[in-house]
Amino acid sequence: MAATSVFMATPVARLTTTPSSSTRTLNFAVVRCMSQDQQPSTDASKTPAAPTPPPMNTPPPAPKVSTKFSDVLAFGGPAPERINGRLAMIGFVSAMAVELSNGQDVFAQISHGGVPAFVATSLVLSVASLVPLFKGVRAESKSSGLMTSDAELWNGRAAMLGLVALAFTEYVTGSPLV
Repeated sequence: MAATSVFMATPVARLTTTPSSSTRTLNFAVVRCMSQDQQPSTDASKTPAAPTPPPMNTPPPAPKVSTKFSDVLAFGGPAPERINGRLAMIGFVSAMAVELSNGQDVFAQISHGGVPAFVATSLVLSVASLVPLFKGVRAESKSSGLMTSDAELWNGRAAMLGLVALAFTEYVTGSPLV
């Protein structure tokens, strides 16, 4: 198999300096060398085909996400922190809303019928969060702009801390926060 080399010189810039008595001109050029493989042709009358351009750099395909129950609900999996954060956000907002409207602290809300509402909300939210994960859809793939999956995680973490701080403060003081 024979190869053809092509050398090409391209002028790039011209620098002209004029000291007090003489003029100096410098020319710069870039030399490029390309090599193309040629296949021997059986018919001399045929012109060689134009070389095909190199393939475009395509991004590697996204790795497959596991939809196994044990992987989705693993300690480092996508579901536990996201579901707990979503429940904490709903819990913190609802606890503050009931406290502002009725004046009941968190423990009074739980003892006066809050457990069935908590269980029902937990089941609905957990199932709604797990269905896309078992289909292979991740929150990171659907987030853009202001509402990103990272913002949801940080808001969930803040709500978890806020709910614990609210309950602890009310337990220590013995009265509602508001």
